[in-house]
Amino acid sequence: MSSERKMPLIWKILVLLLTMSFLMVASVAAQDVAVGQATATVQTPLTVTATAALAFGTIFQGVPVSVAETNASAGIFTMTGQAGSGISIFLQLPEYMSTATGDDRMVISFSTTDCAIDTTANADPTTFGSGWVNQNPFNLPSGVIIGTASTQTALFLGGQVRPSVDQTAGAYSADIILTVAYNGT
Repeated sequence: MSSERKMPLIWKILVLLLTMSFLMVASVAAQDVAVGQATATVQTPLTVTATAALAFGTIFQGVPVSVAETNASAGIFTMTGQAGSGISIFLQLPEYMSTATGDDRMVISFSTTDCAIDTTANADPTTFGSGWVNQNPFNLPSGVIIGTASTQTALFLGGQVRPSVDQTAGAYSADIILTVAYNGT
């Protein structure tokens, strides 16, 4: 009698195992796989060029000379890149100009209105197009873009030199550095 009872129990276990295996196969068959892609397009690289030096010309000892950002002698930087793209710009400005031998220096300064940024591809400070005027070169505006009608933006820089009354005669120069980067806007 015990073997008769065991037999139906074995059948019950077999039926249960078979049913479970069919359920597992059914759940695996309900899965699917899809393959997606990641894409990107790199924008036109930025190019920054110092087009014209901030030129104070011939000056006299003890007589300060100023050049406005809208003057033909203003420093000019051009920035070329993807039209309409946002950029961040930063100027590193000198405190002094030095002789080539470095034996003398002269004070150079910049006011809070000595910079203009033109987004119309105009590289002439005397005929400003559109953008930002009277800007602080130590704190340039956010929201600057590469020109929308062109691929160029220009920065015009003015300043002042103050030679001392006993300033050594000769040529003086200093580096003005403009750093530009896309900011993703």
